Amino acid sequence: MKKILNAFLLAMLAFVLVACGSGTNTQEPASNDGQDEIQESTADGSGGTLTVYSPHPAETINLVIKEFEDATDIKVELVAAGTGELLTRVSSEVDNPLGDVLWGGGAESLAAFSEYFEPYQATALDVIDPSYYDNQGHTWTGESPLPMVLMYNTDLVEEANAPTSWADVLKPEFKGQIAMADPAKSGSAYTILATMLTAYQDQNEGWDFIRDFYENLDGKVLGSSSGVYKGVADGEYAVGLTLEKEAIKYVNSGAPVKLVYPSEGTSAVPDGVAIIKGAKNMDNAKEFVEFVLSKDTQTLMAKELSRRSIRNDVEAPEGLGPLSDIKLVDYDFDWASNEKEAILEQWKNIVVGR
Repeated sequence: MKKILNAFLLAMLAFVLVACGSGTNTQEPASNDGQDEIQESTADGSGGTLTVYSPHPAETINLVIKEFEDATDIKVELVAAGTGELLTRVSSEVDNPLGDVLWGGGAESLAAFSEYFEPYQATALDVIDPSYYDNQGHTWTGESPLPMVLMYNTDLVEEANAPTSWADVLKPEFKGQIAMADPAKSGSAYTILATMLTAYQDQNEGWDFIRDFYENLDGKVLGSSSGVYKGVADGEYAVGLTLEKEAIKYVNSGAPVKLVYPSEGTSAVPDGVAIIKGAKNMDNAKEFVEFVLSKDTQTLMAKELSRRSIRNDVEAPEGLGPLSDIKLVDYDFDWASNEKEAILEQWKNIVVGR
């Protein structure tokens, strides 16, 4: 009996030693817009290293980073957080860049910080519409156009009362039942805010609408964009303002949700990718940009992640029609980029009751 006990203890010790020897090459997100858990890096690093800052959901990060590491043998170190937090980090590290690439976040948010990014002209530009990249300074390139939509839970909202416009989010019955992320933290939420203002054309009228909208939120502003589509799908909220690419996943999976393109029109500002100025791994950063924009990767993301491709030679994801079928507002990209600080200040004033 004693021999059996000793053998058992030795086996348990070996198991513990093996478990303690495993680790991870990613940093825990401080304020991630993503979902679920980011998987550990598996590359052996023989192709060098690359530090990627990204607000993307975990499923996007896990899929693309693994493909990139397998294809290049470059070891990726990941810092995952919200777009606003990462841009602040990039600007604060200007004298000693710790990141190499910012992958994700609304392009107008990247454009507002263009002085911190390295000019680079990707080889894929010949199949990308010029409105989807910085065709002057070449400091960022779009990677996926992102129509903004309304998403509602069909168990909580009857079809006859379903929202069809931005104006419908002011309905009294939706008070406290609307999911919206903080525009100061989420790039997509900022784009939604700018889109709603644009839909009303007259700025005074637009800000009056935003005040009424915030009143209908009843103080509920979420810390990340992932809380919006998850909250609506789970029945925590009746209506959400979110990204098409996230809403369509729940529709395709059979969740009790539908998406709506607001009748006043919406925007399709792309997520962007940019090389951080002075990146320590500049060649690897350029290789990552090329990889993300390649036809193979764009096709993979369309198929597996329901992301529209920035390229004109890749088909739309399952369940989505062509972008040309969606009514779009005349979104002033330069205004949204150059006036971002002022727009967010006005939003903050509304939140604090000024």
